[in-house]
Amino acid sequence: MVKIDVWQAVLRILDSYLEVNNHRKTPERYTILKAIYKTEGHFTLDELSERLIRDYKFRVSRATLYNTMKLFLQLRLVVKHRFQDITVYEASYDNMSHSHQICTVCGKVTEVKTPKISDAIDETHLRRFRKDGYTLYIYGVCSTCQAKLTKMRNKELKRKQTTDKK
Repeated sequence: MVKIDVWQAVLRILDSYLEVNNHRKTPERYTILKAIYKTEGHFTLDELSERLIRDYKFRVSRATLYNTMKLFLQLRLVVKHRFQDITVYEASYDNMSHSHQICTVCGKVTEVKTPKISDAIDETHLRRFRKDGYTLYIYGVCSTCQAKLTKMRNKELKRKQTTDKK
């Protein structure tokens, strides 16, 4: 569920931009924005398109979806991530700074809290640059994949030991 104050702020940003730049306030833009901000976590454009059809009975062309996402990225209402072989997006109005752990075996992505890193970045003074946020990617192997790899390794060792005894 979208917090009302966040939703109002996001709408104000979009409304102001469209008015100042003399762009139309289309139902597509607002419905796409609503679907994004009601989505928990990361999503692909295909997942967003499916959600628009399923939950809102609202079909948009691929071009409209791409162009709208480009606008939302420019307005910093959405952030784009490239995780291994997939591009995903997420609502970013109240979530500009965060970290992800990414399993290099299965590709699972999890957001993690990194308060010490956040504090260090907040305290870092950069010359002639205003920080808006950060994203940190931590690559490694998740516990599920570690267990599978260990099991496979142990199985291979047993097979090799059995073969060597013969």
